Amino acid sequence: MKHKKNPIIAPDDADEVLLHACCAPCSSAIVEWMMANAIRPTIFYFNPNIYPREEYERRKEESKRHAESLGLTWIDGDYDHQQWLSGICGLENEPERGRRCLRCFAMRLTATATKARELGLKYFTTTLASSRWKSIEQIEKAGAEAEAAVPGTVFWAQNWRKGGLSDRRNQLLKEYGFYNQKYCGCEFSMPKEHTGKEDNCTVCGQEIEK
Repeated sequence: MKHKKNPIIAPDDADEVLLHACCAPCSSAIVEWMMANAIRPTIFYFNPNIYPREEYERRKEESKRHAESLGLTWIDGDYDHQQWLSGICGLENEPERGRRCLRCFAMRLTATATKARELGLKYFTTTLASSRWKSIEQIEKAGAEAEAAVPGTVFWAQNWRKGGLSDRRNQLLKEYGFYNQKYCGCEFSMPKEHTGKEDNCTVCGQEIEK
């Protein structure tokens, strides 16, 4: 499906790309656009932020189901939530779109860039930039950090909300019958009464920065 007046601009030599996927609903319209524009995505599901494990597995299986239905390569990244907690230690009480999110994006996109280089792929991008709940500026900053950390890779900075993709996402969600999650992913994006969040860090025991 091609979109008229499409503001999405792909790099001229991007016939293959590693797509970091946060979930199937957010991936669907992006993948469709890429395939319609002669770009073959490899799906990299790397989201150690997601909590609890059952939620992670549910989102993972939907992402895998979507990729396999299209004959695309799908790669399962490691799930190490404890390591992720260590990475955002001290930022637990940051608001959404705060410093915790930027740190989280940088961790996940650096892993994506590393995987892209391992696969011999130059370009990587992320479905995170399709969500209206996320900061495009933070995602682009995290992508630039990842690119700088992994020589030989290039972050395709793209606002995937454009070109009618947001509306198409909603259509595909219904067509595929995707599970549509109700929160970002980590326990800190859930209502506090459901997380058991304390005033001290669960990793190092130090008082959480207010």
